[in-house]
Amino acid sequence: MQLLNPQANRAARKYSWAEQCRRVLWSVGEIAIRLSPRPCFGWRRMVLRLFGAKVGKAVHVYASTRFYMPWNVELGDWVAVGEEAFIYSLGKVYIGPGVAVAYRAHICAGTHDFSDPALPLLKPPVTIEENAWIGTEAFIGPGITVCKGAIVAARAVVVKDVPTLHIVAGNPARQIGVRPEPRQS
Repeated sequence: MQLLNPQANRAARKYSWAEQCRRVLWSVGEIAIRLSPRPCFGWRRMVLRLFGAKVGKAVHVYASTRFYMPWNVELGDWVAVGEEAFIYSLGKVYIGPGVAVAYRAHICAGTHDFSDPALPLLKPPVTIEENAWIGTEAFIGPGITVCKGAIVAARAVVVKDVPTLHIVAGNPARQIGVRPEPRQS
């Protein structure tokens, strides 16, 4: 029984020709973001939009934030993505309005099918719903939904969906609390 077949994995076509060309062009876009001064949020929003990202108003993305494939990313209004965060957007990544993603967080929309010896690439989407907060160095795994108002604590490893208003921490992340319902004004 063969557990891994690296030759089949390397031979598999993981990206279309168009996607490969976009990735080459994006390497220039990444430089334009990385070299921008700290307060140039508008510039970074423009560059991300130029490369196909859907970016809402008043989004703050820092120069050291990395987007793997920005055309697979949607950022709602008033999103903040911290320094050195990594958005590994092989698949679709949706980050809803009012979400804060802290520095060095890793949002991962890519994995492999480990049941197949060729380990084919999979691109399951990641969804982070409105007003959620992703803590420092947290990892959000492929196919995960972090629901509205949830908090993922620093360095948590999220491998299961996080329900609305839940607070999770640890590796693997587990519930440590629930936020109160927002007050009606």
